[in-house]
Amino acid sequence: MNSFRADLHIHSVLSPCGDLEMSPLNIVNEASGKGLEVIAVTDHNHTGHSRLVRQLGEEKDIYVVYGVELTTMEEVHCLAFFDNDEQIAAIQAYILDHLPVVENDPDLLGEQLIVDREEMIQQVIGKSLYPGIQKSLMDVCEYVHQIGGLFVPAHVDRRMNGLYSQLGFFPEDLDADAVEIFRKTKRMEIIEAHPELGRFQVMKNSDAHFIGDIGRSQSRLIMEARNFTEFGLALRGRNGREVIAL
Repeated sequence: MNSFRADLHIHSVLSPCGDLEMSPLNIVNEASGKGLEVIAVTDHNHTGHSRLVRQLGEEKDIYVVYGVELTTMEEVHCLAFFDNDEQIAAIQAYILDHLPVVENDPDLLGEQLIVDREEMIQQVIGKSLYPGIQKSLMDVCEYVHQIGGLFVPAHVDRRMNGLYSQLGFFPEDLDADAVEIFRKTKRMEIIEAHPELGRFQVMKNSDAHFIGDIGRSQSRLIMEARNFTEFGLALRGRNGREVIAL
């Protein structure tokens, strides 16, 4: 079994509040410089940089998992991970079908930009990606699994947009594949406070919106190789694979 350093929650210039330095090229270069071996760019309610980040990652020997951070109608943030282009096309269509039509205010949250590998702007997203989609936490989890993805409630203990802050409890029937805790939280402390999380693999990530924050918090993925099948086994803690929150 091998150990791979991972940061699975990174935002690019496409996300509201994503710094302008957070281009796909800069993200991959920073991740490489910090020794990360697995990353995911998880922009808010959009997958527009997924393919480019994967292409750039391959050039640096970084395995890039396709990802997105969805906001549910309860204002809970959730990470969803995918393997292929068909899956991210499906989740993007699902998000846009249920995302309220609200104009983005660049002065408030910044521009939402899709750029190319040379950092040239290819598209400005005018519809705000900040609101929650009109689907429940349970609905989103079910759909992510339906199309073959992995579902992870994000920073469950954070005071804003975490599962506990928004719902006050962890639904017993929520079929999560793992959970993410806030980067400053210790795993044993959160398990002690919320024993119901003891059945899940627990990950930490940077939730980086600024280039220097990439890798500030990480997880180790214990798995045979860097591919989506092994990644899924690690998130579920099966067959000797696991996630270690650092």
